[in-house]
Amino acid sequence: MERVIMKVTVSQQHLAHGLGLVSRAVAPRSTLPVLGNVLLATDEGRLRLAATNLELGISCWLGAQIQEEGSITVPARLFADLIGTLPNEMIHLAVNPRSMALSVKCGSSSTELKGIDAAEFPPVPAVDSDHGVLLPVADFKEMIQQVAFAASTEEARPVLQGVQMVISGDEISLAATDGFRISVRQMRLSEPVAQPISVIIPARALQELARIAQEGEVRLIVPPGRGQVVFQMENLQLTSQLIDGNFPDYKVILPRSYKTHTIVSTEALLKAVKQAEIIARMGNGVVRLHLQKFDDRPGQIEISAQSEETGANESLVDANIEGPTLAIAFNVKFLREALEVIKTPNLVLQTNDNRSPARLQPVGDESFQHVIMPMHLG
Repeated sequence: MERVIMKVTVSQQHLAHGLGLVSRAVAPRSTLPVLGNVLLATDEGRLRLAATNLELGISCWLGAQIQEEGSITVPARLFADLIGTLPNEMIHLAVNPRSMALSVKCGSSSTELKGIDAAEFPPVPAVDSDHGVLLPVADFKEMIQQVAFAASTEEARPVLQGVQMVISGDEISLAATDGFRISVRQMRLSEPVAQPISVIIPARALQELARIAQEGEVRLIVPPGRGQVVFQMENLQLTSQLIDGNFPDYKVILPRSYKTHTIVSTEALLKAVKQAEIIARMGNGVVRLHLQKFDDRPGQIEISAQSEETGANESLVDANIEGPTLAIAFNVKFLREALEVIKTPNLVLQTNDNRSPARLQPVGDESFQHVIMPMHLG
């Protein structure tokens, strides 16, 4: 009889879900074949799945029946595709150490996948989970969603591809900028931190965290001197490399005061901007806002876009406007993305002139602000 290392029984549903969580950390193209694999390992009575591209690593732990301890890595995409086609029954996994192959049996189906020894998989360093900052998952996910989209996607300035996270006293703040817009969100902590933390986390890592985090709490750990941040949740851990460098001092760019204050329905403005975007994206990607104040009736915003190829669009939205009338233009995608993360029924748009940064803020919520540079009006 063939000797086996690792013999595990796990439900198809749990295994498919776990692979969905970790597979986003798999390196799509790598000179190291093992980085295209997912690690399966027994770990204190559970089955651990892990994937990494060396910058981002995700591990999750599944309830399983462990008959024999052991580990192996198998091609992530192949394995996930296979598990996705199997019936919702128990799956029997076993590793043959001689051929370094994983046997996958479920119902009447039997498959053998060639693997790579788990010893070649990058080790996940242990962290002291007694320390760290506890954050409510739902609130932290909302913070990420309101900030990470404003980070740059261009590799020329790596520091702008990150989100600056500052924790001091009983407050945490996240900030991101691509040079054309700045998104900042703050939140109070349930208890103050002993030592302040200031790090730059890749926006992509935070977006992955927001995607996989379930309810409950997340423990944030920055191990000293490792250039890493670790997020621990129940049965789930995400590790990311930090970005080295100096984050721009965005506070010096933020205007101190504004001349025109416009309060408008978030939903109505977003709807009008989405309509304008249909036309604008075929042309120069610009949406114009004409803020008009009247003496005898409420003010209104005229939202318009035009393109030589597709035509023109114009909408009117009622607004409460204080200050001078103004025509200002924005990148339509940037404006829509900012409006989509404002959660309150009404927002305030604060402006000075058509060349200075404008600020969007939820009405009655000082914890979030989004500053956006206008486009040049020809």
